[in-house]
Amino acid sequence: MTGLHTDQHPGEQPAEHRRFACYLRALEAVAGADEADLVAAVLRDQDTTMADSAVGRHLDRRAVDLLTDPAFTAWARAMTAVIADRDFLTLRLREWTLLRTIALGKPWAAEDLTSASDWFQRMATTLQIVASPEVLRLLAERGRTRRVRNAASRQPQHRDQPIDVIRRS
Repeated sequence: MTGLHTDQHPGEQPAEHRRFACYLRALEAVAGADEADLVAAVLRDQDTTMADSAVGRHLDRRAVDLLTDPAFTAWARAMTAVIADRDFLTLRLREWTLLRTIALGKPWAAEDLTSASDWFQRMATTLQIVASPEVLRLLAERGRTRRVRNAASRQPQHRDQPIDVIRRS
């Protein structure tokens, strides 16, 4: 390939790519009791961007699996302790917790949704388990991006629903 110079032989992946794949496999197979220790070990990798990416994927996968499960709370607490010094991961877990709040029909504040990341707003409009008429209406009107506003407005659940600043159970 023109313009691409590497020290690897054709087909050989860089070491960080191999570690990333290894971490993902290990995180997918880890027993619950060992999960926090493994996440901490991955985060000690010298390539912090790669480590954060691997743990971020793991958090996303586990959060989806546990979203409405009572075990989510203890899991999130354990992960919070391990990722406390990683801003991106902390934000992602906080936003998964907000998605859980919505999915369970618990109270939420409009400002939490409108000030959330683009990723969160896209998830709130696309995850069927999270679908809330109030959330969809709010994001159709006040989502951060046109993509979010359009996705929320295409969902049939948002029509003719009032926006509550704080949703009541």
